[in-house]
Amino acid sequence: MTFQQKTTCNILELKKHRVDETKNIEVPLLHYPLLEETGMVEHCFSTRMGGVSKGIYESMNFSFVRGDEPESVQENYRRVATAMGTYPEQFVTTDQTHTTNVRKVTQEDAGKGVTRPRDYTDVDGLITNEPGLVLSTFYADCVPLYFVDPVHKAIGLSHSGWRGTVHRMGKVTLEAMREAYGTNPADIYAAVGPSICQDCYEISEEVAEQFYQEFSGHGEKILIDKGNGKYQLDLWKTNEIILLEAGILPEHLAVTNICTCCNEKLLFSHRASRGQRGNLGAFLMLK
Repeated sequence: MTFQQKTTCNILELKKHRVDETKNIEVPLLHYPLLEETGMVEHCFSTRMGGVSKGIYESMNFSFVRGDEPESVQENYRRVATAMGTYPEQFVTTDQTHTTNVRKVTQEDAGKGVTRPRDYTDVDGLITNEPGLVLSTFYADCVPLYFVDPVHKAIGLSHSGWRGTVHRMGKVTLEAMREAYGTNPADIYAAVGPSICQDCYEISEEVAEQFYQEFSGHGEKILIDKGNGKYQLDLWKTNEIILLEAGILPEHLAVTNICTCCNEKLLFSHRASRGQRGNLGAFLMLK
């Protein structure tokens, strides 16, 4: 499996996880060496490969609401859970509606959205300090944000599309972790996950204006004016700016070099598929 990458830096690693010895089933998952170096988390970002879903959802789809067979989605969760050394009953999911709402979750939330119903709505970020819970967020071009606090032994995982980004979801998540656990951003190890790149991401002038206003002084770094009322937005750079300004140290931050839209055969992309797709998953668990 070969990804088209925007740089040659070894920011992400692809590992194949054997999840069934008898059937020789392997699940390829992306990992950040920076987060693994903390020694305190299991994490991954999924690919389209290694699952059982069919058709437009082929094959590792984590969405129950886009028309896929529920049994297939459940099996996909079982496989990624096995790869992470846990069980589907330990996953906790978001209810993503492009908010900046962050929910503190505990063992009482285990399984919500996977093995039992969620009792909350409009949540795009999750934080916890309880080992064994798998924070789970979902993607098909938007930006995953991973946070690991090795001092207070807490983690966060947030979904940030353009709306979340212009409202600084990364900063909001760090503030939620500080309030709940005493987190200092300077201690955090963070990663900006695979998502759509600037070359592929065209936005309207109305959306671009919001970014010019919110990120005054950074316009030339994050926006390309195409001269026809359309702009190209760099979500990777924008989230890097957000996290550094929020206090993350440069040496504690890994920014993706893999675009979902450039790699539509290996990753789900809403833009590339025109909405005919499943969901990728970002997962993060305290050991």
